[in-house]
Amino acid sequence: MPTIAGPNLKLPLGSKAPAFELLDTVSGKYLSLDQLKSDKATVVMFICNHCPYVKHVDKALVQLAKDYMPKGVAFIAISSNDPVQYPEDSPERMREEAQRVGYPFPYLFDETQEVARAYGAECTPDTFIFDGEMRLVYRGQLDDTRPNSGKEATAADVRAALDAILAGQPVNPVQKPSVGCSIKWRNN
Repeated sequence: MPTIAGPNLKLPLGSKAPAFELLDTVSGKYLSLDQLKSDKATVVMFICNHCPYVKHVDKALVQLAKDYMPKGVAFIAISSNDPVQYPEDSPERMREEAQRVGYPFPYLFDETQEVARAYGAECTPDTFIFDGEMRLVYRGQLDDTRPNSGKEATAADVRAALDAILAGQPVNPVQKPSVGCSIKWRNN
């Protein structure tokens, strides 16, 4: 059964983006939010390799980034899943997946899961959009499609939010929560 991300009490709309520095599984370098953010809009996506909800939207994520990166929007993907329980989500496999799918954005590994906790991420995919001042303006689903729905993912909800930001308009505060696989927390 999919997890539906609920209201986030830790990171309400208007909150500043929590800082981080994580391993980029493609380049092998540690990258920080300060290095990756944009002065227009920054999209932080919690994804993973094995989730059917992420697999359903992976082509849409690539197209979304290709459409909006030239407009000055930054994209950052993070996997926070425990690779011990889910070896498919190990950094090595993340690098392979990023190359296979053609992610034009960094795919970071949240080894301690502290970043997912700071953002209040609950499932994959879970999308957070920050404005040019790094204030949270959107937290929710990419679009209304789901695996086996017969509909192709378009990232319509995220596109609407980004279009509003780029036009200098407020983002619609009515936002649908993300739906997907729960983040695979470590057994500590």
